[in-house]
Amino acid sequence: MARECGSCTLCCKLLPVPDLNKLAGARCAHQRTHKGCAIYSSKPLSCEMWSCAWLVDDDAGELRRPDRSRYVIDIMPDFVTMTYENEPPRRLPVLQVWIDPQFPDAHRDPALRAYIERVCERENGMAAIIRYDNKRAIVLFPPATASDGQWHEETSGMSDKQHTAAEIAAVLGGN
Repeated sequence: MARECGSCTLCCKLLPVPDLNKLAGARCAHQRTHKGCAIYSSKPLSCEMWSCAWLVDDDAGELRRPDRSRYVIDIMPDFVTMTYENEPPRRLPVLQVWIDPQFPDAHRDPALRAYIERVCERENGMAAIIRYDNKRAIVLFPPATASDGQWHEETSGMSDKQHTAAEIAAVLGGN
């Protein structure tokens, strides 16, 4: 699959870039509409290393380009900590989907839901975190993870804590 960003710069708006003190959901000061990045040749390593699933995941073929779908799927997973009454906390890996806050229901796209289901089944019960910015998010549980076979959205107890790469690796590695 040979896809290119073209005029899409939605990641430059939706994702946080700590190296630039850029918050999620805020347009990057270096973003140039339909022209890309004003500091492309000297962009931070976090930008250099990042890519969206639409560009690199062969399984994302049915998805529309991010600027058309209004969401960006991060190839870097994260995790959420789930707590239940009388049980120890459990860390659950999640697929990260960054949603344009102007289109809060973009996560209801049937192609995105099908992609989330495939990834979550392939990754043995992984859920998805739908991020709107640094503070607002929901966790989306696909039907395969629910006893009633339905989609579930959870918003309670969300925090804006950023996980380190080591924390994420420990959860993904099962440690």
